[in-house]
Amino acid sequence: MARSVSYPRGSIVAFRLFDEDEDDRGWAYDCLVEDVISSARSAFPSLQRQEGWRGREDRILLRNAFADCGISTYCGLAAIWLVERDDSAYWERCPEQRRSDFAKRWITQVSDRFVGLFGDLRLVGRFSNGEAIFERLGFASQSTRP
Repeated sequence: MARSVSYPRGSIVAFRLFDEDEDDRGWAYDCLVEDVISSARSAFPSLQRQEGWRGREDRILLRNAFADCGISTYCGLAAIWLVERDDSAYWERCPEQRRSDFAKRWITQVSDRFVGLFGDLRLVGRFSNGEAIFERLGFASQSTRP
């Protein structure tokens, strides 16, 4: 089965390519991470820096009362994601479903802006072997211009 970039289940995801040249792989990744942090904090001031992981591949960069914002990469493809928090401190503060409803509402409100801010690619679909197919955002509208 083929593999693609990971991201947490239920995430709003923006995909983009980044240069993963052998000589400066770490530098390119670090620049992308810093760009995501500064851009997301400017657009959504409630997000604060957070170091953590969701699983082994999904790195949490920012967090607010409701959501984690993070990044996952694979072979030069970055998934920048926003998803409801799933840590124990989040659920212990208010174990009722109501907190989750607020989180889902906030994520829904910011999702278009989030994808517009970070997305260069759109996930079109997947083959049966798991390989993902993407198209560049805005490509179709550019090709139909007179």
